[in-house]
Amino acid sequence: MLKNATLQKLESSKNLLAFSGGGDSTALLFLLLDNNVKFDIAIVDYQVRDQSKKEVAYAKELANKHDFKCHVLLASVPESNFEANARMVRYDFFNELIKEYEYDNLLTAHHLGDRFEWTLMQFCKGAGCVELSGMKEFEKRDRYNLLRPLLGHEKSELLSYLNANNLKYFEDESNLDEKYQRNYFRANHSKPLLEKYASGIKKSFQYMDEDVNDLVEDSHIEELEEFAYFKASKSKRGDVVSIDRHLKAKGCLMGANEKKLLREVKTIVVSRKFVVNQEHGFVFIAPYVLAKEMPKEFKEKMRLLKIEPKLRGYLHKRENAKELIIGLLS
Repeated sequence: MLKNATLQKLESSKNLLAFSGGGDSTALLFLLLDNNVKFDIAIVDYQVRDQSKKEVAYAKELANKHDFKCHVLLASVPESNFEANARMVRYDFFNELIKEYEYDNLLTAHHLGDRFEWTLMQFCKGAGCVELSGMKEFEKRDRYNLLRPLLGHEKSELLSYLNANNLKYFEDESNLDEKYQRNYFRANHSKPLLEKYASGIKKSFQYMDEDVNDLVEDSHIEELEEFAYFKASKSKRGDVVSIDRHLKAKGCLMGANEKKLLREVKTIVVSRKFVVNQEHGFVFIAPYVLAKEMPKEFKEKMRLLKIEPKLRGYLHKRENAKELIIGLLS
């Protein structure tokens, strides 16, 4: 079920599996074991379901039995906008582990149903080809690679594998609660369509991926420390795609409103973390630092070069980045 190309990426690498105890991640865990892939697991207990304690206990049991590390996070997530907040907590945890233990790859158990429901949700919100193509099997992030080895497989295939091998897994009852948008789309739209048209949906994603690769060319982004830039193209849409991919690799996800704003204004601050400035024929991306006390000489230099004020807080304490942007604009 796992592709040879995926196994080759994993065999000589340090791997971390995002685990939940559910059918998807349990299937991926045992498929990795079947193929003698070395890995550790990470599980988050949001402490909102009684069953979650059993899932963590199962994760620890598997770790002891198969000799891998089990990283556990006990998290407290606000109930409002729970899904988005939970995702942020989860990936912050993964990023911390990746940095501390120097993992090369993060594996998640997203499957065809996950990808299809995401696409339907984006289509209903308003999206282009890039957003509709959604998840990829392989993505390069800032310090690691994100792999989704099961993305081409249906949920039913994973459950058949588990049941045929008498492998234990948990059903998360919250996945049936349609107050969550993803669950609503799954129950009422993606699942019924996949049951009837799975082969066609798989082919559509293949064609969509090919079309996106042909239509949207990634800009060549130069980086110096945390400062990044590239030459603006004739396509504002293409520039926004490049900005989005760069920030995603840094662990910062842009919202739909932020993407829309980037097509209308020259400067925005994304998630209070990064400032994006489209000016002088370039796109500049830097950490957002509030400008405080800056030397008069520096402020005058920035003013004369018409450098975006929101960039100055970062630049005035980063000599190399400052000299670079001065050189580009002089």
